[in-house]
Amino acid sequence: MRAWRSTSRILVTALVTATLAGGVAQAAPEPEEAEKTAADGRPLVEGPIAGTVPGDPSAPEVADTYPWMSTVTDLAAAGYVEEEFYLSGEADAYRPTGERVASDVPYTTRLIVRRPTDPGRFNGTVLTEWQNVSAGYDLDALWSPEQIMREGYAWVGVSAQRVGVDQLRGWSPARYGDLDVTGQGAFTADELSYDIFAQAAEALRSRGGDARPLGRLRARTVVAVGASQSAGRMTVYYDRVLPGTTPVFDAYAFIVGPAPSRRGEEPVFHVLSETDVRTPVRRADDDRYRRWEVAGTAHSGWHGQAYRKPVLDRDLGAAPEYACDRPPFSRAPLHHVLAAAYHHLVRWARYGSEPPSAPPLEFAADGTLARDGLGLARGGIRLSQVEVPTALNDGINSGETFCVLFGSHIPFDKARLDELYPSPGRYVSAVRRADIRAVLDGHLLPADAYQNLRDALASGIGRP
Repeated sequence: MRAWRSTSRILVTALVTATLAGGVAQAAPEPEEAEKTAADGRPLVEGPIAGTVPGDPSAPEVADTYPWMSTVTDLAAAGYVEEEFYLSGEADAYRPTGERVASDVPYTTRLIVRRPTDPGRFNGTVLTEWQNVSAGYDLDALWSPEQIMREGYAWVGVSAQRVGVDQLRGWSPARYGDLDVTGQGAFTADELSYDIFAQAAEALRSRGGDARPLGRLRARTVVAVGASQSAGRMTVYYDRVLPGTTPVFDAYAFIVGPAPSRRGEEPVFHVLSETDVRTPVRRADDDRYRRWEVAGTAHSGWHGQAYRKPVLDRDLGAAPEYACDRPPFSRAPLHHVLAAAYHHLVRWARYGSEPPSAPPLEFAADGTLARDGLGLARGGIRLSQVEVPTALNDGINSGETFCVLFGSHIPFDKARLDELYPSPGRYVSAVRRADIRAVLDGHLLPADAYQNLRDALASGIGRP
């Protein structure tokens, strides 16, 4: 922690000084090779699968197809590439109790990979996401391109569950028609999902075979990440399946969802938005577990919704729209805190360097979250968007379908802003102080603090 604070002080000093001084495809195997497990029992990887947005005419068997939710981010500009692979093998089936009910059940699913092309840009860590299927399709819930690519991670999405795979099969039979994670209908309650997820990690570590999901990259640390529903599935894996199997992940991040109760060998990071904190009863931090709660943030906030809208407009014809009771989508950036959490989690797994703790959100006497005079939650990790507010960002909403998860964003009017920040300098200085404190506490990376400061300088807040 001392080293983190020392390094952060140097970076923050440079950040502030600089800102103020500046003014403001491979073919499918032949039939005789179609056994879906490598000769040594490892899962078989095939790919990269031909076809890219908006279609690759050189591959007639999958012409005009591309990966589901292929990113709209300009990966090439950041030295990244997106590729998709088939993953096949034989998986064991487990009930949520951890009881193994079948062995060696054949499956075929897919991996979507976004990674640096140059090994020199790779930080050695793979964020392996159990894709969320709450909406009825695979969702890149934790793909945060700016932070992930800036830090040099590889990100891999794993299609482990029946709902997501069934949707893929219907969306593009040419591309996904052969996928099956049910043992041809024998296991429809995702009994295979735990072992499939583990085998994906095994495939990412493997240096053998012709098809390598990471290309020339060599994974040093493989982290399992999952959000909400996926965090729940990973909790079952960690608590009940993992103790009887061989570990394949170095660390785990459980985001806006449940986390394990078992103390295992691998470190666990648990990050919750304001939406998700509903009781003052919490598991205490220890040498294998950290829990961070982030004031003002939502289970599913603005950042992810804004990124996914053009993707879903393209792939579904239109992104879902919601009629919520309050203006939806908190803009407090939970993804900034996640970037810091990943940084600490990797150091924890590699070197045993324990992450900093964080203050919990506070509760009022009536059992609800305590709030200040502006309606903002008290306690927790407080980024400048909450500590120096220009809007009410919280984790509260209601209405149809998923509205309860979106939180709210209600901008302050000019009279309130003028009252809070009578000059631009007053506002910018307050933002700088809040984020420097967050960086020194280990809850925010300097690069995100720098961007917040640039945004504050450009905001015009405090000007007549």
